[in-house]
Amino acid sequence: MEKSKYQQGLDKLMEYTLEGNDEVSTHLKISEDLEDIAPDVGKYIIEFAYGDIYSRDGLENKQRALVTIASLVTQGTEPQIELHINTGLSAGLTKKEIVESIIQLIPYTGFPRVLNALTIAKKVFEVREEESAE
Repeated sequence: MEKSKYQQGLDKLMEYTLEGNDEVSTHLKISEDLEDIAPDVGKYIIEFAYGDIYSRDGLENKQRALVTIASLVTQGTEPQIELHINTGLSAGLTKKEIVESIIQLIPYTGFPRVLNALTIAKKVFEVREEESAE
């Protein structure tokens, strides 16, 4: 039996999601937080972003995560940068790969956004290290 678009997206999303740590930002938490004012947003994230886009052939999860992080750093969307650094780590990116990809953006987006993103990355790395130490 063929999976529904929602289930396909949810399965893909879980490949990027760290479970069991309430300190780590996830798409599922964002969906829950917005449930009372925008209940369909979670469905759109799961069905469209992860069901249609992230499930496509041609890129591995790590590559998709790097592209997404770079795009968000360039836009300066700080809460989403934190979220996607977490998803990148869950997809198998190393801290070094994340840091180097952010540094690579200096000529294209400038020091302020890169410094902000590195500060966010440092925070995410610290939270993830605390979680793995427990």
